[in-house]
Amino acid sequence: MTETATESSRETAGEPLLEARGIYKYFGAVTALRDVSLKLYPGEVLGVVGDNGAGKSTFMKVLSGLHSPSEGTLIFEGKPVHFSSPRDSRELGIEMVYQDLALAGNMNIAENIYLGREPRRKVLGGLLTLSDHKTGLRMAQEHLDNLKIHVKSVEQNVEELSGGQRQAVAIARSTAFRAKVVIMDEPTAALAVKEVGKVLDLISGLKERGISVVIISHRMDDIFYVCDRVMALYHGSNFAEARLEDASRSEVIGWIMGSKEHIGTVAHDRVQ
Repeated sequence: MTETATESSRETAGEPLLEARGIYKYFGAVTALRDVSLKLYPGEVLGVVGDNGAGKSTFMKVLSGLHSPSEGTLIFEGKPVHFSSPRDSRELGIEMVYQDLALAGNMNIAENIYLGREPRRKVLGGLLTLSDHKTGLRMAQEHLDNLKIHVKSVEQNVEELSGGQRQAVAIARSTAFRAKVVIMDEPTAALAVKEVGKVLDLISGLKERGISVVIISHRMDDIFYVCDRVMALYHGSNFAEARLEDASRSEVIGWIMGSKEHIGTVAHDRVQ
């Protein structure tokens, strides 16, 4: 059933936006990734699951340019690409939101969204450029409004925000510069239950805007709420994948544990 569903999704989704073929990653004598492949289609939300040490985060860091693959090929919009740094991937429209969010708590929301890429204005006849604070505030508010993210003020310091609001700011930052792919590492792991739904709805909103999303998550509720397709890694290799409509929670949990047999309902599967 899994293979049939995967082939069907490939036939109907068109050409992939981002593709990885036969990715290996070595750290000295350790093989972290072994012949891993992925296809991500335009406007798709793909869930990536696996136990601790399965290679999920390492693979996402390869896709986002933080790690260079030891072997294998990355293809973006039909063309082979090589990333020597995350800046290279960002220039193509691939952004990553890390689990620690990497936000500056003592800076305001607008400054965090445009940190390192601030709007600037020319002075002295163009001889000098300065950060345009007023324009940055206006652009940040417009961007948050487009994403339906509600905060008291874009001048509010990030350290004053709740966990869900911080995650929303991190997502807003990742999409502020024409992102085509957003990769998220455990986006709801540290959130209160009432904030999880808001973040998942925000991710659904990215899909509606045509942005492709990859989510690493251990939460089956998240995967089955927001994803179109799920793939599992096991011991650094591809293990299984399917469209969500063709997979059960217990089946996906089995993949995480290295089993393709249907297993009975387990504790994880009963979590709401």
